[in-house]
Amino acid sequence: MDIEVTINGKKHRDDIEADLLLIDYLRSHGCYSVKRGCETSNCGLCTVFLDDKPVLSCSVLAARADGKSVTTLEGLRSEAEEFAGFIADQGAEQCGFCNPGFVMNAVALFREDPEPSEEKIKEYLAGNLCRCSGYEGQLRGIEEYLKWKKQK
Repeated sequence: MDIEVTINGKKHRDDIEADLLLIDYLRSHGCYSVKRGCETSNCGLCTVFLDDKPVLSCSVLAARADGKSVTTLEGLRSEAEEFAGFIADQGAEQCGFCNPGFVMNAVALFREDPEPSEEKIKEYLAGNLCRCSGYEGQLRGIEEYLKWKKQK
């Protein structure tokens, strides 16, 4: 089937198999921040924005992106770079494998609620698997980033 998808601002037209997952489609187009972790929609590593809404690309068919815009971490460099350092400063970046999913969900949170409560931050972090840090570092990083942003 033919699809046309805008990935990080660039249009792509492809003939795909009907069962191709969005994660595989994106990786075939060089979006390596989109990672395969659990393949059961539980870890958040494959989070991307589909028409500006976060989705788990391991559970979405590429065909559903036809005519839509997909944004990966590669497409959010400036927005993500500003925030990611705060995660690293808290020691929450240990292996770094989960970071793209965390950053994508944090950006979605900041867009939805520029001044989220701790409870709301935890809600957004809940869908992301991290085997290294225990999530407290990510929480502190987000809180520090929000304080910095407010003072800026």
